[in-house]
Amino acid sequence: MSQLIEFISAPWPWWVAGPIISLLMLTLIYFGNSFGFSDNFRTMCSIFGAGKSCDFFDFDWRKKTWNLVFAVGAILGGFIASQYLTSGDAIALSESTISELQGYGLENVGADMVPMSIFNFEALFTLKGFVFIVLGGFCVGFGTRYAGGCTSGHAISGLSDLQPASLIAVIGFFAGGLAVTYFIMPYLLAL
Repeated sequence: MSQLIEFISAPWPWWVAGPIISLLMLTLIYFGNSFGFSDNFRTMCSIFGAGKSCDFFDFDWRKKTWNLVFAVGAILGGFIASQYLTSGDAIALSESTISELQGYGLENVGADMVPMSIFNFEALFTLKGFVFIVLGGFCVGFGTRYAGGCTSGHAISGLSDLQPASLIAVIGFFAGGLAVTYFIMPYLLAL
C-alpha cells in the first residue's frame, strides 16, 4: 500500500499526464464543450440570480453544471492530494531561487506551496499582504474577464481547439508573468 501511495504522490511524467489531458480535451470537443475554470464564476453568479440585473449573466446555467462538477472534483482532488498524498518534503527549488527569495525577506522558502509570510490572514492587514492578496486577486479577476478566459481555458482548451485568440492570450500570459517576475515582483517583495 505504501508503494502505491508513493507512486501516486510522485509527480507524473509528461507522457502519462499529457495523454490524459489530451483525452479529456478530445472528449470535451466531441461533446461541444470548452474547458475553463473562470467560466464557473459566471455560472455561479447566474445561479444566484445575477442575470436579472445584468445581461452577461442571463444564460441557461444548467448547460454548464458539468464544469461546476469538474471544479468541485478539482478542489476535492487537491485537498486529498495535499492531505494524504504528499510526502511533506520541501518543494524542490534551486539554490539560487531560494537565496534570491530569502534576500527579499521571505522565510522558510520552499516549505509550503506559497510563502506563508505573505499569504495568510494576518498579512492581509499589511501593505504587502493587501497588494498581493487583494490587489493581485482583483488583477487576476479583471484580466481573466478581459482576456475572455483564464490560463486553463486558453492554454489547454483554446489551444486544443486551435483558436488564434487563445495563442495570443497564452503568449500574453507568459510575457506578463515574466515581466512581473523580473521587473515588478522585487519591488513588491521589498514593501
